[in-house]
Amino acid sequence: MFPIRDSVSRSREPVVVWTIIGLNVAVFLYQLSLSHNAELSFVYHHALVPLRYFNPEWAWEVGLPPTDATPFVTAMFMHGGWLHIILNLWTLWIFGPALEDRLGPVRFIALYLGSGLAAGFAHAIFNAGSPQPMLGASGAIAGVIGAYALRFPYAWVRVIVPILFIPLFFSIPALLFAGIWFGLQIMQGASELLNPYAPVAGVAWWAHIGGFIAGVVFLRLLEPHRPAGWRRAWYNGGPWEQFGRRR
Repeated sequence: MFPIRDSVSRSREPVVVWTIIGLNVAVFLYQLSLSHNAELSFVYHHALVPLRYFNPEWAWEVGLPPTDATPFVTAMFMHGGWLHIILNLWTLWIFGPALEDRLGPVRFIALYLGSGLAAGFAHAIFNAGSPQPMLGASGAIAGVIGAYALRFPYAWVRVIVPILFIPLFFSIPALLFAGIWFGLQIMQGASELLNPYAPVAGVAWWAHIGGFIAGVVFLRLLEPHRPAGWRRAWYNGGPWEQFGRRR
């Protein structure tokens, strides 16, 4: 189930979303410019390797200082391949602009980075013994999805679902889209915990879960105050926010 557009209008250009996309693209192009060994070193030093924080002796031995917390931030701007970065940044472009428009640039940055940090911590805790680097913007974007669903629960999200070779298009409410997406992350994350010897899918499920929950929490903390009498009305498959008197 892949989102292709939403129904929420916006009143200004999403400068922060464009900036985040640009930074991710710039870092990815830099990664592509490196030799194989140089890129491997770059990834291990700047992506999130959980074991470095839970086994300091191992970390010092391999040259990954356990006192360096910057990978919790830098890992958000790195990707492991073309499909990885395209899917992540496309999803950010679908859900980010409306949220930035309502929160404002500063609050949106705080929500995005806060969700990314929470995603990194969740991944590290549930994969404490892993020497594999975790990289990608998906944890922060999971926070955007969660906040979007809470802020615009009945906005319509147009999705495509490939059935064999036939693409199926339909629209669903944002809350349902986010609920299905989050439920799949929970199922996959729990499956890995219950069956640690199963083949690893290479997806940071718990980063997604942690980021999603953080996005919901941060929206509640950061959303601008609404005047008394605020209510939402939803017409013709799309949201129109308006003021109204209580009755």
